[in-house]
Amino acid sequence: MPGKKILLVDDEESIRKTFLLLLKDKYRITAAKDAEEALDKPKNSYDLVIADLRLPGKDGVELVSEMRQRGYRGEVILISAHAELVDPSILGRLRIGHFFAKPLDLNAISRSIDYLLAKDEGAARI
Repeated sequence: MPGKKILLVDDEESIRKTFLLLLKDKYRITAAKDAEEALDKPKNSYDLVIADLRLPGKDGVELVSEMRQRGYRGEVILISAHAELVDPSILGRLRIGHFFAKPLDLNAISRSIDYLLAKDEGAARI
């Protein structure tokens, strides 16, 4: 059974389904359609959060910021169809590991997920 847990936050059902199909054999996936639903989830029960930048209500940066304030220390990947709206300094400040522009390169994002979760595993052993 897959061990690492991923929280996926995207308002597009097709994106959520794609990630579920891509990752379900390796990881446990929980999906949320917006920031509010994601924030209702237990804060430290995920190894990785994948969030869309543009969400209804709070955007992905606000979501990650609030999760960090609540104590989430895990890895984060931000995705967006609007790469021009992303401020690189915010990515660093919020410790967002990787950013991907839509349309997503599924092979690249899969490698990124594997890398971030393996990195997290290595840090946990130290």
